[in-house]
Amino acid sequence: MKFQGVLFFPVTPFAADGSLDEERLGRHIEAGVSAGAGGVFVACGTGEFHALTSDELERATRVAVEVTAGRVPVLAAAGGPPPVARDQAERVARAGADGILLLPPYLVTAPQQGLVRYVEEVTAATELPVIFYQRGTARLTEETAAEIASLPKVVGLKDGLGDIERMHRIVRAVRALPDGADFRFFNGLPTAEMTAPAYQGIGVDLYSSAVFAFAPEIALAFHGALADGDDTLVTTLLDEFYAPLVELRDEVPGYAVALVKAGVTLRGLDVGGVRAPLVDPTPEHVARLSKLIDHGLELVRS
Repeated sequence: MKFQGVLFFPVTPFAADGSLDEERLGRHIEAGVSAGAGGVFVACGTGEFHALTSDELERATRVAVEVTAGRVPVLAAAGGPPPVARDQAERVARAGADGILLLPPYLVTAPQQGLVRYVEEVTAATELPVIFYQRGTARLTEETAAEIASLPKVVGLKDGLGDIERMHRIVRAVRALPDGADFRFFNGLPTAEMTAPAYQGIGVDLYSSAVFAFAPEIALAFHGALADGDDTLVTTLLDEFYAPLVELRDEVPGYAVALVKAGVTLRGLDVGGVRAPLVDPTPEHVARLSKLIDHGLELVRS
């Protein structure tokens, strides 16, 4: 799989009765691909993977595959208990996905060899390439990361910890492997643009952009400025758009998802609210988000 540009993590729209809204999901994904997404990661963190049934995961993946029609790679999430993760891996493969983002097991804190075993058992259930998501209960040493990277179907590692020193050691260890040059690393922190320059410094250029889901104009402008070395625009967007967005995001747990859904709705596609245990943004917070989006758009259009 080849990824270029901004990676799109769509939200999962819900209808008024709380069910998966496949039609609006299709419209959301089409808008993102048409805007220039370099890949679609459906039903992942921003897509409320934690709140979806395995059937909904499969249906969402099928929608993404049908809508993208081969224009960009489509990946979907799997994770949690090994039997569940294996079943999900089989389902997204059946739905036509190009790959899997493998999330960590829930709650338990495992030893390093247990994490390797987890990845081995899940990847044994699929022929699809797998990107492992380091976050939460999965904190890899560089030795473990190299061992996981050496597994036949593992093609990438997404970092959601934000420990730059640890990640630098991991990148160096994996790059030293015989086939390490082709391994893909991703910055998977919430509002990843805030840390994109730091990750770029250790050789991690790919990142997931939640902002792309509701303001692709801003996300693409930032990505282009970072690639072109336009420090003025990068700094301006970080100071005047992304940093205030992070401040708002951090006021309520779960806003890393809820604000994104609110942003998509503000831009014209009503995708419904979030499922419990997350909560929807307050009217005051939605108003602040709206002003931020307007200002960000002014910055990139000026």
